[in-house]
Amino acid sequence: MSTGFPSSVLFCCDHNSVRSPMAEGFMKKLYGQRAYVQSAGVHSDREIDGFSISVSLEDGVELARHRSRSFEEMMDWGDDLGGFDLIIALSPASQRQALELTRFAHIDVEYWPIMDPSGLGETRDAKLTAYRQARDQIKQRLLARFGPPTEG
Repeated sequence: MSTGFPSSVLFCCDHNSVRSPMAEGFMKKLYGQRAYVQSAGVHSDREIDGFSISVSLEDGVELARHRSRSFEEMMDWGDDLGGFDLIIALSPASQRQALELTRFAHIDVEYWPIMDPSGLGETRDAKLTAYRQARDQIKQRLLARFGPPTEG
């Protein structure tokens, strides 16, 4: 596993509607143009999650225009996985998919076990708390892996 700063990163999770869009948005906010950053899911059967939009906006990351896409759609649209230096999987299913799709490529795949907040909490406040925990886990992992935010 390479520990330097990659030139391109793909974040992935199950549906590209909660964790991976947040990771993409925060990577762009913290590190600007230092890396090309995208996200994808094993499936793209959901729109961006409203709670993800809300808790990301609390920290200045706008996700409302995000459009969910799967690995398959990504490749259909011309984004070759071989063009990424690093794939960061945020769920076990996306890790399996990333490893399968890159088994003949020299691409680092890292697994970050980020909690899935989508089924947690009975009330709006409880749900927001769970989403904030996932958001904060993502931010902590980004800072631990890539270092201090880029100035400017």
